[in-house]
Amino acid sequence: MPELEIYRSYNFVLDIQNVTVGYFTEVSGLSVSVEAISYREGGGAAAVRKLPGRVEYGDVTLKWGMSESTELWTWLMNVAAGNVERKEVSIILLKPDGQQENTRWNLHQTWPRAWRGARLDALGHEVAYEALTLVHEGIERA
Repeated sequence: MPELEIYRSYNFVLDIQNVTVGYFTEVSGLSVSVEAISYREGGGAAAVRKLPGRVEYGDVTLKWGMSESTELWTWLMNVAAGNVERKEVSIILLKPDGQQENTRWNLHQTWPRAWRGARLDALGHEVAYEALTLVHEGIERA
């Protein structure tokens, strides 16, 4: 049996509509859950059975060091103005060399729903981080 490689979580990029947008410090919320619908069959069945119900995809939050780029901000402001542009987004996990693709998660019909600005502290020496929350209608691992 071949030895399986364990992936590292620190080397990834975001791709929107086949354009690499940038490098992020954190991506969280990649998830899928299927609702379990409980029911009892007629008759004398003592056990409750379960059927799969609706599928829910978790919101994905991106975190990055603030820069001059305003592409994600503009996308969010367009949504806030009522012009929802749904995009195909991929989160790509890279191999340790930082060049080759290891795996990717494709998010379908994605749009931004929330932004959180950087914490500003005149006495601190930390990087200014922004966060953007994306919603989507489907995920596939490629």
